Amino acid sequence: MTTTKKLGNVKLSILDLAPIVEGSTASDALRNSLDLAQHAEKWGYTRYWVAEHHSMPGIASSATSLVIGHIAGGTSTIRVGSGGIMLPNHAPLVIAEQFGTLESLYPGRIDLGLGRAPGSDRQTMMALRRDLYGGENFPAMLEELRGFFRGPESEKAVRAVPGEGLDVPIWLLGSSDFSARLAGELGLPFGFASHFSPDFTLPALDIYRSSFKPSAYLDKPYAMVGVNAIAADTDEHAEWLGTTLEQQFLNLIRGGVPRKIQPPADLEGFANPYELTAVRNQLRTAIKGSPQTVEAKLNAFIEQTDADEVIINCAIYDHQERLKSYELIAQLGLSGSKE
Repeated sequence: MTTTKKLGNVKLSILDLAPIVEGSTASDALRNSLDLAQHAEKWGYTRYWVAEHHSMPGIASSATSLVIGHIAGGTSTIRVGSGGIMLPNHAPLVIAEQFGTLESLYPGRIDLGLGRAPGSDRQTMMALRRDLYGGENFPAMLEELRGFFRGPESEKAVRAVPGEGLDVPIWLLGSSDFSARLAGELGLPFGFASHFSPDFTLPALDIYRSSFKPSAYLDKPYAMVGVNAIAADTDEHAEWLGTTLEQQFLNLIRGGVPRKIQPPADLEGFANPYELTAVRNQLRTAIKGSPQTVEAKLNAFIEQTDADEVIINCAIYDHQERLKSYELIAQLGLSGSKE
């Protein structure tokens, strides 16, 4: 008999983009990220992931491996990793060495989540000096990377040191079916970016589970699903805090120049009806509200996706409000808090 999953019997984790808010600096953002990670560890979150983006004035996690070291060095038990490293931007050897180094420094705590998107525009990709294959060679790059982590072999011409022989869990991340199928075929854990690709969530999860083949890493599928979630004392206040995220999507819809994270504002004052509809459709699965509202919506989301783990993105302008949101969610779903 299958038990319906709900808060309390799935893991909760945090996705952090190290947001640089209007009026602040990257230094402020990175200090805030470490502060949030230290609180998250006490509240009982499973892992704390940061994501690679480039040429984005509102995101301070471009040098993702360095930020992971910053977070891991300031915490002691929470798993820290990438959500994700965009592998087409890098030589696999470099990533093997970086994450081998992180695992050597913080053994048993490092995750390597990999994506095949560039995390940037074409001009930025060219500035990164990478070949522009559009992710088509991702499977070959992934196999090369995994080869560097395998145990020492005398015939290896090139070795990742640190890296070889280390157990760094590899996750495949995606917002479509490509990585879902590849993760299933390789028997790897899979993370889906439902927080910005809601239309493909259920089809991608179905593909992952139906294509899954047991491996040395997993004997059954393990799916982590991303969600935008904001908790506050009241539904109204959570909706107000959520206008920061709405402004980010509005800027994307308009094709605007990326900018720092903006304070809450009433979108109806500067967005037309078409734009409002487009933003709210894109964010229709975002979870916002009082603890009671968030609990009901998260439980429905977990039941719908059958997620093994939920990773929460919380785009809030004010750092103290962001801390409070994650704390309220932890109180809903994480028993055995360390505080």
